Amino acid sequence: MVIRKLFTRAEAAPRQHRLPAGQRLYAIGDIHGRRDCLDDLLDRINADDAARETAETTLVFLGDLADRGADSRGVIERAMEIVETRRAVFLMGNHEEILISAWEGDRRSAGLFNRVGGRETLMSYGVSDHDYDRSDLGELATLTAERVPAAHIAFLRRFVDSYTVGDYLFVHAGIRPGVELAAQHPSDLRWIRRDFLDDRRDHGPMVVHGHSITEDVDERPNRIGIDTGAFASGRLTALGIEGTERWFLST
Repeated sequence: MVIRKLFTRAEAAPRQHRLPAGQRLYAIGDIHGRRDCLDDLLDRINADDAARETAETTLVFLGDLADRGADSRGVIERAMEIVETRRAVFLMGNHEEILISAWEGDRRSAGLFNRVGGRETLMSYGVSDHDYDRSDLGELATLTAERVPAAHIAFLRRFVDSYTVGDYLFVHAGIRPGVELAAQHPSDLRWIRRDFLDDRRDHGPMVVHGHSITEDVDERPNRIGIDTGAFASGRLTALGIEGTERWFLST
């Protein structure tokens, strides 16, 4: 027996969000230096994509490619390869912001870089424990500029703050509730947490984000969080979308 729920005038049926016809999209959560997880997830995405009807497929990376995990360099290099062969969008995360600023010589950013996984990032670029530990903040910024190739920084600088398609908005951290997208401040898009996570209002588009780690996918009526803490858990998650259908893939 099929039971159908009837919605009263006061209780509207949940709105369906959709992508334009002929498009398929995979949004990929925070990678944080886990090249192994990225390679695994991309294999799963390719297999899933090949098993479905032909469509224009886009990969959307939600930011935070670097820091914390053991192979930030490998992740960035794989990402640079992807843009040569695939339709892909890369969003600016707070960790990209920190890395770029430290590379440019900002001491405050170098201090923050040190606290949020900069050691592991620079290790992946060949910096030794000895050289890292003997560096003060100014020297750490210099070391970052010396070891991280300018081409990698130029690639990260091309990342965008948001991406909108159909009824979906993709950002790294979230949005400032009640503020039009055009008026959103980049710092909110890259750093916001509780003011966004706790807000239950309809934002218009469905907001897909990373940045805030949850054990499993955090799917709400107004947002979908897919940062499953890959650097520590080994679980890197992707959200697949086509038409009104949504599904998840993870390592």
